[in-house]
Amino acid sequence: MKSKLSIIALLSIFLLSCSGGKMEEKQVDYNALKDVPASAWEKLSKKKIYFGHQSVGFNIIDGVKDIIKENPAIKLNIVETSSPSDFNKGVFAHSRVGKNTDSKSKVDEFLKFLKNGIGKHVDIAFLKFCFIDVSAGTEVQENFEYYKKYISQLNIEYPETTFIHITVPLTTMKTTWKTRLKIAIGKEEIWEYDDNIRRNEYNRLLIKEYTNKEPVFDIAAIESTFSDGTSCTFEKNGKLYSSMVPEYTNDGGHLNKTGQKKVAEQLLLLLANL
Repeated sequence: MKSKLSIIALLSIFLLSCSGGKMEEKQVDYNALKDVPASAWEKLSKKKIYFGHQSVGFNIIDGVKDIIKENPAIKLNIVETSSPSDFNKGVFAHSRVGKNTDSKSKVDEFLKFLKNGIGKHVDIAFLKFCFIDVSAGTEVQENFEYYKKYISQLNIEYPETTFIHITVPLTTMKTTWKTRLKIAIGKEEIWEYDDNIRRNEYNRLLIKEYTNKEPVFDIAAIESTFSDGTSCTFEKNGKLYSSMVPEYTNDGGHLNKTGQKKVAEQLLLLLANL
């Protein structure tokens, strides 16, 4: 009797594994570009991807192109376009959206492009704000709610599309002798810190909302991590905040060659892992 039950049990496991949907397929996560097989890059090259951005976005695209030159197995078709006619085959499309300092205008134009035809074709889409879009005077909660509301609408309208959520890039700290004096005497208002504090606040809202629910690309975490793995942070009123590693930029905000490559590598890994 026992042997008969064992056979039935084994047969049940076999049938479950072959029935399509009963047994979960193990997700393989690639942690470095060298770990990604050619088959995964080939699969990604057939995807239709759209990336809306401004200047830092061009920095990232330049980094992707540099990595592709070094890794022939990555065959992404990178095209600057927002025309639906360019999405009839695998493409990594990107274009400017909205106006700098106005994150809502970027959300609006991202929506417009998807609703004008891209949304019917695209497999993966993401919108990136610039560091200049979130500053000391930004109403962080209001701006995040605006983003969340309209991206939620896109999720409903285009259920087959994967939307990636991106944290706001950071800048380096403008610490002068005056800043150090303010800190030393315990001054509450340190305007040099306020822009990055608002960016940190926005990013915490985004990470809390989407982590473990939808893909998140934490560009701020990449920008604030030194090559040795330590974090670039500052403190105000007992709270730690992240800022950009100086070695990743030449002007305090845009990515230089080193920064471009670091961010682009992590973006490619995220895309390969989706």
